[in-house]
Amino acid sequence: MTKRYLGNIITQNPTAPAGPFEDSAASGVWSLAEAFAYQKAGLWPTAGNAAVYALTTLSNNADLLSIQKFIIAAPGNTTDFGDLTTARANKAGSCGSATRGVFAGGSSKSNIIDFVTFATEGNATDFGDLTDGRETLAGLSNATRGVFGGGEGSSNPSNIIDYITIASAGNATDFGNLSVARHTYNNAASSTTRGVFLGGQGSNSGTVYDTIDYITIGSTGNATDFGNLSGTARWGSACSSNVRIVNHMGILGGSASNALEFVTTASTGNSTDFGDLLEGKYGTGSTSNGVTGVFIGGSSTSGTNEDAIEQVVIASTGNSTDFGNLTAIGNRSPTATSGNHGGIAA
Repeated sequence: MTKRYLGNIITQNPTAPAGPFEDSAASGVWSLAEAFAYQKAGLWPTAGNAAVYALTTLSNNADLLSIQKFIIAAPGNTTDFGDLTTARANKAGSCGSATRGVFAGGSSKSNIIDFVTFATEGNATDFGDLTDGRETLAGLSNATRGVFGGGEGSSNPSNIIDYITIASAGNATDFGNLSVARHTYNNAASSTTRGVFLGGQGSNSGTVYDTIDYITIGSTGNATDFGNLSGTARWGSACSSNVRIVNHMGILGGSASNALEFVTTASTGNSTDFGDLLEGKYGTGSTSNGVTGVFIGGSSTSGTNEDAIEQVVIASTGNSTDFGNLTAIGNRSPTATSGNHGGIAA
């Protein structure tokens, strides 16, 4: 065993800290100097510093069950969390509170809502049903309420917005309507008070929109005009802090794009250039911890479904950087959520 200090006082080789979070490990015998150095670097396990977990489904336009887990503040690859109650793809809507992640709808116009508890790995549990079964819908939330908008349902496209109380299992309730009925992965994200829906498409061969509209999450009613994207866009994803939403445009003007744009959630107006993903793609999923936003999977301009996860700093502007990878290749149209409870950085 290597002796690390004079006088043979400390001789055990410790394991490097697994991270700065309260449930991270720093096994071994440490000197105060070593522990202090890791603390200064933000790497020492600290009581009360709970990790914000993110969950993403695996989907390659086929019906898959798997839910994957990762910590947004600690870049790296995903690990297995559990399975959905039933296999479904075509982008379910998702949302989360500080304790629960919720997945709603999906392929075959499913009305299923199921949930997991972030702190407990395992399979999802039935929550209730949507007001109308839908696929390619968008989800957002604050700390207490989850909202799902648009998609392909009994009407295609759908303008339905419905909501749930995340802490109480049960069926969704009517909230109101989008300003324009749309599906094909209209994007959504939120602050603690306002939810925003961005882009999307009408019928399968219909109009693609540059529409941005918003709701007040704590109330009910129809969506209101917010502004416009820089172009017509669909099949992307969005994430947020409590101040700003960053939107991957997806298919922009008919082509797979790497473009990222942002809006300031509390105001209204058109979106502004943020930066670029590492390559053009569509069918990404996205979530955040309120500080870092991640964009997950997608299909490249060459048609290859990817396992890449990329990250941005929401408060700044600039291009994405590498975060890690999913455990499976071929993940187009995943959905993702986290325990950042509606835009508040944990």
